[in-house]
Amino acid sequence: MPFTLLQPCEYSEEIRKSRFVAYAAPVTSAEQAQAFISQHSDANASHNCWAWKVGQQYRFSDDGEPGGTAGRPILSAIEGQDCDQVAVLVIRWYGGIQLGTGGLARAYGGSANKCLQAAERKELVKRTQCSCHCHFSELALFKSRLQDDPDFVLESETFDAEGATLQLAVADARVDELAILLADMSQGRAVLQRQ
Repeated sequence: MPFTLLQPCEYSEEIRKSRFVAYAAPVTSAEQAQAFISQHSDANASHNCWAWKVGQQYRFSDDGEPGGTAGRPILSAIEGQDCDQVAVLVIRWYGGIQLGTGGLARAYGGSANKCLQAAERKELVKRTQCSCHCHFSELALFKSRLQDDPDFVLESETFDAEGATLQLAVADARVDELAILLADMSQGRAVLQRQ
């Protein structure tokens, strides 16, 4: 099960006189990831190397370091920690000692890895989009049951003369359970539909 971060975090270390600072943050889109990287990059640093992963999308940059020595190791750290919806930026201030390609890969990947290890994480729950129509007589009770459970997210509701149509994001493992609850509460009038 993949994880994302609860909040941004940072980690810093010095490796052979070069200073490395890693920043990691939860993101939900490519635009949000790029905005985080732009916001935290330091124009005075030698290199601002980064990687992010959101679902099947990912990007990385070596920012002038030899190809494959920075961005790819940072992405490998994200994947190795079973993270998703995460952006990581590792900034380097060159200290005058060459690290070599192996040393660079270990430094960038290691900084990203240590930053992610220290971060507070939460499990990402896969959700199915569902909808249902509830009559006013069962609407309040049904919504109160949704409210008490983090696996059921009420995304929107549209009212009509008889009740409301609810748009829900339901944890995959609990769709059938919610369908049974809804049928029981409405005496079979309301049906949960997958979208």
